Amino acid sequence: MALSATLYTFTLQLADVDRGVYQDLELRVARHPSETAEFMLTRLLAYCLEYEDGIAFSDGGVSSTDEPAVLVRDLTGRITAWIEVGAPDADRVHRAAKLADRVAIYTHRDPAKVLAPLTGKRIHRADAIPLYSFDRDFVDAAAAAVERRNTATVSVTEREVFLDLNGTGFGTPIEERRLTSTP
Repeated sequence: MALSATLYTFTLQLADVDRGVYQDLELRVARHPSETAEFMLTRLLAYCLEYEDGIAFSDGGVSSTDEPAVLVRDLTGRITAWIEVGAPDADRVHRAAKLADRVAIYTHRDPAKVLAPLTGKRIHRADAIPLYSFDRDFVDAAAAAVERRNTATVSVTEREVFLDLNGTGFGTPIEERRLTSTP
């Protein structure tokens, strides 16, 4: 018998001062049985940090092989932004860069370990693809505070994210690194 996803709800206020994005959101996030709480939280943060019209969590979530964790579609349905979470392989990132105008990777893992298997691989427009990472202690502590029903505020200023989750505050800088293209 297959296990089904667990649904988490987030009543969220987003204030991204860096991009001038202010939005009240009601989000339902399905957590696949194989998905860790840290991965789900990183997926939620990626959604907030990339928020724009047309953004959505992919239908398959972590189990989808055809879509990223988060994507942005234009009015015609074309994918304009492909947002990976975790540690995608080089072929997946290469394919994403050919399909979408913009690609980004968000990770809760050690960024050097995420970059290592991508370095030297053939990836379309690799130097234009950012890898964003969060401090591991921040992710672990915030993930432990996630409940089935959540009230949250995500504030971003000067590339630092402040998260108030169910009355507990967390903060971390957003580190950015770039993939490198093959010679």
